Amino acid sequence: MSTEHDEVDRIVGAWGAQRPDLDFSPLEVLSRVDRLSRHLDRARREAFRRCDLEPWEWDVLSALRRAGEPYQLSPKQLLQQTLVSSGTMTNRIDRLVGRRLVRREADPGDGRSVLVTITDEGKTRVDAAITRLVDAEALLLSVLSRSDRERLAGLLRKLSLGFDS
Repeated sequence: MSTEHDEVDRIVGAWGAQRPDLDFSPLEVLSRVDRLSRHLDRARREAFRRCDLEPWEWDVLSALRRAGEPYQLSPKQLLQQTLVSSGTMTNRIDRLVGRRLVRREADPGDGRSVLVTITDEGKTRVDAAITRLVDAEALLLSVLSRSDRERLAGLLRKLSLGFDS
């Protein structure tokens, strides 16, 4: 075990002295997760900013890019992947069309429906953003060995599955 102490150790120690009747082990885990998420949020926003993308733009463009060729999804599929309302998605698609990062196309399988397709410019930006994002996140995790990262990923997956079910 490490003998180094962080801010969470100090906070938990102070609470422990004031309320020795409570188990502060949840704070030891989740306060660190909260603090790390703030660092991650800053790193992600910087990676997206450097590619002239807002986080919400990243969400839509990355969903389209992950879909594979021809890099298109229906608005309903985009809703499912980004977890926003229909009105919000319509607004986001409109704004991305205005920036020429996506285009709307008639769905050849259903003339009443549209598909949203990433443009070459959108693909270039999202590819640059994912490269910067992976580099930034690797830097955040650089103090951990590969096996530590794999173990941590497994533990976080286990915790996350409890919320996803």
